[in-house]
Amino acid sequence: MSRDEYFMDIALKEAKKAYNKGEVPIGCVIVKDDKIVSRGHNQVLSKKSGVNHAEIIAINKAGQKLGDFRLEDTELFVTLEPCCMCAGAIVNSRIKRVIIGAMDVKRGFCGSIENVLDRQELNHRSIIKTGVLEQKCLEILQNFFKNLRSEKKNK
Repeated sequence: MSRDEYFMDIALKEAKKAYNKGEVPIGCVIVKDDKIVSRGHNQVLSKKSGVNHAEIIAINKAGQKLGDFRLEDTELFVTLEPCCMCAGAIVNSRIKRVIIGAMDVKRGFCGSIENVLDRQELNHRSIIKTGVLEQKCLEILQNFFKNLRSEKKNK
């Protein structure tokens, strides 16, 4: 298992926490100097707020732990391509590298719809790597939505 796969596997464990709570299963970890600084998973339903995405939670925790909003020497591992809100937060936080499990062709702003992380007009650009443990990242999402549709059908 590569280093990127190792940290993505931990992000997947965060996604499983969201799955078990009935949240869309997306997980995120932020790493600095090969150590996990923070973790997050979707909590939109439980917190009743559309901004409680895995990335936002992990970014907030990392800033608190490191004592700065600038997360310049960090890497963010996330199981699904960040949306426009999360991509903006990554730019504002100056995260150096973003490692993505699966791309999101309907909501992704790190290459699918637009690439906010590589806009020349912005004050920061992140290095992006995609497809890390992609199949596992897709499977947890597909299983979640399959089960959700099944539950709705049975009501």
